[in-house]
Amino acid sequence: MSLPASGPASGHVAGSATGAVSGLPVGRGLLCLIVAGVAWGTAGAAASLVYRASDLGPVALSFWRCAAGLVLLLAARLLRPGTRGSVEPGPLGRRVGRAVATGVGLAVFQTTYFAAVAATGLAVATVVTLGAGPVLIAFGARLTLGERLGSGGTTAVAGALAGLAVLVLGGGGTTVRPWGVLLALASAAGYSAMTLLTRHWGRAGGADASATTVSAFAVSSMCLLPFALAEGLVPHTVDPVRTVVLLAYIAAVPTALAYALYFAGAAVVRSATVSVVMLLEPVAAAVLAVAVLGERLTAATCLGTLLLLGSVTGLALAEARATVPA
Repeated sequence: MSLPASGPASGHVAGSATGAVSGLPVGRGLLCLIVAGVAWGTAGAAASLVYRASDLGPVALSFWRCAAGLVLLLAARLLRPGTRGSVEPGPLGRRVGRAVATGVGLAVFQTTYFAAVAATGLAVATVVTLGAGPVLIAFGARLTLGERLGSGGTTAVAGALAGLAVLVLGGGGTTVRPWGVLLALASAAGYSAMTLLTRHWGRAGGADASATTVSAFAVSSMCLLPFALAEGLVPHTVDPVRTVVLLAYIAAVPTALAYALYFAGAAVVRSATVSVVMLLEPVAAAVLAVAVLGERLTAATCLGTLLLLGSVTGLALAEARATVPA
């Protein structure tokens, strides 16, 4: 995540400077993550419009998001030269294990977040999920990947968390419910596991970001299907065209596109940096709420956005400097 550290923890930097582990340069990996974070930020507004137009529940929405995203990813993979009929290298058992682990992490991350929003509200669910994520990832990366934060990196993470808290909670009127907080922590754990595993496999070499994304969505769709059937798979709506268009957008932009970019970038960028860069999601959501949904621009929105953007920019520059050969 962040600033380079001396000692064994920084030994992987030279290898990742040119994207050797996955074929993607770290600079392009950061760009992928930035675009993914902004795209993720549009999902909340689109989901809110779906809820207004239909009675679709959060689990069913997650299922359609994954299933339709899977179809788009498969189509893109078939149309891309050199990938038709190709499979991820490595033994079958390892490929299946990666697919299951990533898909379950994705399903937990998405679904428990939507459930936390329903249980304790958008503000608290967002601040707990996205606030706990960088902390869990920083500890996990230190224990399992040997990635350490310098003092500057720690400051950047603290600034990002402060910015998130100001951005999300600055409006006041929030209600904290223990069950919702637990669901949000489960979402953060799923996101953290997914990020750490992707980084681990990227450092080990041989990981195919496209294959990882497709397999993760396939497993996630299968995990969510029985729960979506129980909740109600087909929505009732008076405006089916609008509902289908919104679902198509959610599947295409903040899902198929964003997760493909996320898995590509997370394979080459240090895990804690990934977690902070992805905090661009609430920044994009806040900007969209003001520009499109007509919400009022507040001092808290401005301050939180500036803190988050400053932290993301600082970590991105530090990551870029760390990967330049001496």
